[in-house]
Amino acid sequence: MSPPASRSRATADGVQASRSERRAPRRQLGEFLLEKGLITRDQLRVALTEQKQRNERLGKILVRLGLVSESVLRDALAEMLRVESIDLAKVVPDHDAVVLVPEDVARRLRLLPIAYDPNTRILTVAMSDTFDVVAMDQVAALVGQDIQIRTLLASEAEIQAAIDSFYDREFSLAAVLHSIDSLDDATASSARVVDEISQPMVRLVDALLADAVKRRASDIHLEPEEGFIRVRYRVDGVLQQVSTVHKKFWSAIVVRVKVMAGMDITETRAPQDGRISLSIGGRNVDFRVAVQPTIHGENLVLRILDRRSGVVPLDGLGLPDDQLTLLKMLMARPEGVILVTGPTGSGKTTTLYSILNYRNDESVNIMTLEDPVEYPFPMIRQTSLGEAVKLDFAGGIRSLMRQDPDIILVGEIRDEATAEMAFRAAMTGHQVYSTLHTNSALGAIPRLLDIGLRPGILAGNIIGILAQRLVRRLCQNCRQPYEPDEIERRLLGVDSGAAVTLYRATGCERCHRHGYRGRLAVMEILRFDHDIDNALALEQPLGELRRLALSKGFRTLTDDAIRRVLSGDTSLEEIARVVDLTERALEVAP
Repeated sequence: MSPPASRSRATADGVQASRSERRAPRRQLGEFLLEKGLITRDQLRVALTEQKQRNERLGKILVRLGLVSESVLRDALAEMLRVESIDLAKVVPDHDAVVLVPEDVARRLRLLPIAYDPNTRILTVAMSDTFDVVAMDQVAALVGQDIQIRTLLASEAEIQAAIDSFYDREFSLAAVLHSIDSLDDATASSARVVDEISQPMVRLVDALLADAVKRRASDIHLEPEEGFIRVRYRVDGVLQQVSTVHKKFWSAIVVRVKVMAGMDITETRAPQDGRISLSIGGRNVDFRVAVQPTIHGENLVLRILDRRSGVVPLDGLGLPDDQLTLLKMLMARPEGVILVTGPTGSGKTTTLYSILNYRNDESVNIMTLEDPVEYPFPMIRQTSLGEAVKLDFAGGIRSLMRQDPDIILVGEIRDEATAEMAFRAAMTGHQVYSTLHTNSALGAIPRLLDIGLRPGILAGNIIGILAQRLVRRLCQNCRQPYEPDEIERRLLGVDSGAAVTLYRATGCERCHRHGYRGRLAVMEILRFDHDIDNALALEQPLGELRRLALSKGFRTLTDDAIRRVLSGDTSLEEIARVVDLTERALEVAP
């Protein structure tokens, strides 16, 4: 749908339109800035007087006079025109996008290609006028009509500066590493000056971040050794070494990352934490940065928080229909505690976010306490705890109770005070979600008792407990089928005469020769009913609780993992890495 004529004319601040077409929008822009309190009436009068003398666009005059900044003008125009804007200072270039539009075309049309998705065939470009249909038609004719053009608003000055930088740079990690190999020590030292985008260390750090996101890594490890720097990515839960860099570049790399993360570059003997927000591949990606001093220098670990891959729809958790229905039934209970358990890195937070995203609508008030907040959600009031915030989980729950919440998420139950406040919130009519570090759903009960809660408090207040692990998904492009032997059949509970096919990992270009691509969750869900509550209140042993749960259809982690193997999603070797199969192995031993 084409924009209204008045809105199109309002973009004349960035459009090479006729003078008569641009008089009205200049006044509209000025009035809009006045309404927002960004300029005063006297400042607008001065700018309009300057405009008559120089015949320039009003926005350009306001920036040149120092009355507003480029970023403020850009955001104001985006709000006025109801379009999406982008800060090009926080953009890492996408090589696939830049090569689609030659530099001379980008300069002539005053636009910058910033991302290209080959799956959806969408090219994202930054423009100073998102309604310049002539420019968009020329780009479409250049790249092909089968590629859709998505536009974002940016200031003309930002676009020109970005063109100067991006079209004179190597983008791939391999190309950047090759280019810095020839640098001498003096040049490497000068890379400490990190505010210039042309610096080789700036290009290297940008390439590392973009490459890790492209490979779907969850963490980047930059580890100093005695004579070199080891670069490793954690992909699908497993660390993989991707490169090494000479030690002479380490100081400049550390400074660059610290500047991006807002850390103190002069502090080298104490741990530091920071955060980086960038636009990579056309989407916003956050990096949580941690610096740790070691004997060979400061060790850097960057946790990648990609909102597009970090928040999974509830139906995308991979649960069978009956288990998904069971989980929805647990969420339908009006009050009580739902716990998600598992070791570090087992996807507990992702599952909780999926549940909150499913429950998130205008009819409920959802509030969270997290350390820290990883993914922001609309309509959910999220509080990040840390050293800078004089609040702990127990005090935070007490504070949230005065905010009229329906659902409370507590990042983790760590101690008796937090557990007591969480269960107190449940007993007063709230639904509480939290995580706990245990190996199984039933293992959460002795853990809560060990923290200091009484069985009488647990009984009747726990809705359900989920336990989960993450296993690597077999690459569907190169997995190899095979017939299981007798031992494997007995491990899987398959009759010797039954026809069954398993798959093993091999490796191809698509999965970088690892045989696996992506991860999936294996999960057990324990529903608390009156029988289990009574057994818990009577302090029945854990074995009795387990037998009672199994009699009611409870399926264990091992059962769900075997289901994944039989469906061809993963391999038997992979589930053995994360799920205890020793009891089954002893049962089938000759």
